[in-house]
Amino acid sequence: MLELCVLGFLYERPMHAYELRARISGLSGHIRPVSDGALYPALDRLRKAGFVDKQADPGGGTRQMLSLTEEGRAELLRRLRDPAEVEVTDRNSFLTLLAFLGHLPDRADQARVLRRRLEFYDQPASYFYDQGRPMRAVEMTDRFRRGMLSMAAATKRADMEWLRTEIAALEADS
Repeated sequence: MLELCVLGFLYERPMHAYELRARISGLSGHIRPVSDGALYPALDRLRKAGFVDKQADPGGGTRQMLSLTEEGRAELLRRLRDPAEVEVTDRNSFLTLLAFLGHLPDRADQARVLRRRLEFYDQPASYFYDQGRPMRAVEMTDRFRRGMLSMAAATKRADMEWLRTEIAALEADS
Protein backbone atom coordinates (compact mmCIF):
# COMPACT_ATOMS: atom_id res chain seq x y z
CA MET A 1 0.00 0.00 0.00
CA LEU A 2 2.98 2.28 0.50
CA GLU A 3 3.76 2.23 -3.21
CA LEU A 4 0.11 2.97 -4.04
CA CYS A 5 0.27 5.97 -1.69
CA VAL A 6 3.47 7.23 -3.32
CA LEU A 7 1.97 6.90 -6.80
CA GLY A 8 -1.33 8.43 -5.68
CA PHE A 9 0.09 11.48 -3.95
CA LEU A 10 2.69 12.15 -6.67
CA TYR A 11 -0.12 11.87 -9.25
CA GLU A 12 -1.57 14.98 -7.62
CA ARG A 13 1.66 16.98 -7.74
CA PRO A 14 5.45 16.72 -7.37
CA MET A 15 6.77 16.98 -3.83
CA HIS A 16 9.76 16.41 -1.58
CA ALA A 17 10.16 13.06 0.16
CA TYR A 18 9.55 14.57 3.62
CA GLU A 19 6.25 16.07 2.44
CA LEU A 20 5.30 12.80 0.80
CA ARG A 21 6.01 10.92 4.04
CA ALA A 22 3.90 13.41 5.99
CA ARG A 23 0.97 12.99 3.58
CA ILE A 24 1.20 9.21 3.70
CA SER A 25 1.42 9.28 7.50
CA GLY A 26 -1.62 11.55 7.57
CA LEU A 27 -3.55 8.98 5.57
CA SER A 28 -2.49 5.93 7.56
CA GLY A 29 -0.29 7.27 10.34
CA HIS A 30 -2.11 6.09 13.41
CA ILE A 31 -2.39 2.64 11.87
CA ARG A 32 0.98 2.33 10.14
CA PRO A 33 3.39 5.23 10.58
CA VAL A 34 5.78 5.58 7.64
CA SER A 35 9.46 5.45 8.44
CA ASP A 36 12.34 6.55 6.24
CA GLY A 37 13.44 2.90 6.30
CA ALA A 38 10.25 1.95 4.48
CA LEU A 39 9.74 5.03 2.30
CA TYR A 40 13.17 5.35 0.69
CA PRO A 41 13.42 1.72 -0.46
CA ALA A 42 9.91 2.03 -1.93
CA LEU A 43 10.94 5.21 -3.74
CA ASP A 44 14.05 3.45 -5.06
CA ARG A 45 11.95 0.53 -6.36
CA LEU A 46 9.55 2.93 -8.06
CA ARG A 47 12.42 4.91 -9.59
CA LYS A 48 14.08 1.73 -10.90
CA ALA A 49 10.74 0.67 -12.41
CA GLY A 50 10.56 4.03 -14.20
CA PHE A 51 7.48 5.25 -12.28
CA VAL A 52 9.07 8.04 -10.23
CA ASP A 53 11.60 10.67 -11.24
CA LYS A 54 13.88 12.56 -8.86
CA GLN A 55 15.24 15.99 -9.79
CA ALA A 56 17.02 18.82 -8.02
CA ASP A 57 14.62 21.22 -6.34
CA PRO A 58 14.08 24.18 -8.68
CA GLY A 59 14.18 26.40 -5.59
CA GLY A 60 17.79 25.42 -4.98
CA GLY A 61 19.44 23.62 -2.12
CA THR A 62 20.20 19.94 -1.84
CA ARG A 63 16.63 18.71 -1.60
CA GLN A 64 15.26 16.49 -4.32
CA MET A 65 11.84 16.89 -5.91
CA LEU A 66 9.90 13.70 -6.68
CA SER A 67 7.46 13.49 -9.55
CA LEU A 68 5.51 10.81 -11.37
CA THR A 69 6.56 9.79 -14.87
CA GLU A 70 4.01 9.01 -17.58
CA GLU A 71 4.69 5.33 -16.85
CA GLY A 72 4.00 6.02 -13.17
CA ARG A 73 0.70 7.70 -14.00
CA ALA A 74 -0.28 4.71 -16.13
CA GLU A 75 0.77 2.30 -13.35
CA LEU A 76 -1.36 4.13 -10.78
CA LEU A 77 -4.40 4.02 -13.04
CA ARG A 78 -3.79 0.32 -13.76
CA ARG A 79 -3.56 -0.46 -10.03
CA LEU A 80 -6.71 1.53 -9.32
CA ARG A 81 -8.61 -0.07 -12.20
CA ASP A 82 -7.59 -3.59 -11.20
CA PRO A 83 -6.61 -3.64 -7.52
CA ALA A 84 -5.09 -6.73 -5.93
CA GLU A 85 -7.49 -8.91 -3.96
CA VAL A 86 -6.06 -7.77 -0.61
CA GLU A 87 -6.64 -4.14 -1.62
CA VAL A 88 -10.34 -4.97 -1.85
CA THR A 89 -10.70 -7.33 1.10
CA ASP A 90 -8.51 -5.69 3.75
CA ARG A 91 -10.25 -2.68 5.29
CA ASN A 92 -7.16 -0.48 5.71
CA SER A 93 -5.91 -1.32 2.23
CA PHE A 94 -9.34 -0.57 0.78
CA LEU A 95 -9.46 2.81 2.51
CA THR A 96 -6.09 3.64 0.96
CA LEU A 97 -7.44 2.58 -2.42
CA LEU A 98 -10.47 4.82 -1.90
CA ALA A 99 -8.20 7.78 -1.20
CA PHE A 100 -7.02 7.66 -4.81
CA LEU A 101 -9.94 6.02 -6.66
CA GLY A 102 -11.15 9.46 -7.78
CA HIS A 103 -8.09 9.65 -10.06
CA LEU A 104 -9.66 7.02 -12.31
CA PRO A 105 -11.34 8.99 -15.07
CA ASP A 106 -13.95 6.35 -15.96
CA ARG A 107 -16.90 6.16 -13.55
CA ALA A 108 -17.66 2.62 -14.75
CA ASP A 109 -14.17 1.56 -13.61
CA GLN A 110 -14.74 3.24 -10.24
CA ALA A 111 -18.09 1.47 -9.83
CA ARG A 112 -16.52 -1.87 -10.77
CA VAL A 113 -13.97 -1.52 -7.95
CA LEU A 114 -16.71 -0.64 -5.45
CA ARG A 115 -18.75 -3.62 -6.67
CA ARG A 116 -15.79 -5.90 -5.91
CA ARG A 117 -15.81 -4.66 -2.30
CA LEU A 118 -19.57 -5.19 -2.10
CA GLU A 119 -19.18 -8.74 -3.48
CA PHE A 120 -16.49 -9.40 -0.87
CA TYR A 121 -19.07 -8.65 1.81
CA ASP A 122 -21.30 -11.40 0.40
CA GLN A 123 -18.79 -13.97 1.69
CA PRO A 124 -19.36 -15.14 5.26
CA ALA A 125 -16.46 -14.05 7.46
CA SER A 126 -15.56 -13.58 11.08
CA TYR A 127 -12.59 -13.10 13.34
CA PHE A 128 -13.53 -16.38 15.05
CA TYR A 129 -14.60 -19.74 13.69
CA ASP A 130 -16.15 -22.89 15.10
CA GLN A 131 -15.12 -25.95 13.04
CA GLY A 132 -14.71 -23.75 9.96
CA ARG A 133 -18.02 -21.91 10.43
CA PRO A 134 -17.80 -18.13 11.02
CA MET A 135 -19.13 -17.22 14.46
CA ARG A 136 -21.53 -14.33 15.00
CA ALA A 137 -21.57 -11.87 17.89
CA VAL A 138 -24.62 -13.46 19.55
CA GLU A 139 -22.70 -16.74 19.82
CA MET A 140 -19.80 -15.19 21.73
CA THR A 141 -19.59 -15.63 25.49
CA ASP A 142 -16.52 -13.38 25.80
CA ARG A 143 -17.76 -9.79 25.93
CA PHE A 144 -14.71 -8.36 24.18
CA ARG A 145 -14.87 -10.79 21.29
CA ARG A 146 -18.61 -10.13 21.10
CA GLY A 147 -17.75 -6.42 20.95
CA MET A 148 -15.28 -6.99 18.12
CA LEU A 149 -17.90 -8.86 16.11
CA SER A 150 -20.63 -6.32 16.89
CA MET A 151 -18.43 -3.43 15.74
CA ALA A 152 -17.42 -5.35 12.62
CA ALA A 153 -21.07 -6.04 11.77
CA ALA A 154 -22.03 -2.37 12.23
CA THR A 155 -19.09 -1.27 10.08
CA LYS A 156 -20.04 -3.80 7.40
CA ARG A 157 -23.64 -2.53 7.31
CA ALA A 158 -22.50 1.10 7.01
CA ASP A 159 -19.93 0.19 4.34
CA MET A 160 -22.48 -1.75 2.30
CA GLU A 161 -24.97 1.12 2.46
CA TRP A 162 -22.32 3.60 1.30
CA LEU A 163 -21.11 1.26 -1.45
CA ARG A 164 -24.63 0.73 -2.83
CA THR A 165 -25.32 4.47 -2.78
CA GLU A 166 -22.04 5.33 -4.54
CA ILE A 167 -22.40 2.57 -7.13
CA ALA A 168 -25.89 3.83 -7.99
CA ALA A 169 -24.61 7.41 -8.26
CA LEU A 170 -21.66 6.39 -10.45
CA GLU A 171 -23.94 4.36 -12.71
CA ALA A 172 -26.35 7.29 -12.99
CA ASP A 173 -23.43 9.56 -13.98
CA SER A 174 -22.15 7.15 -16.64
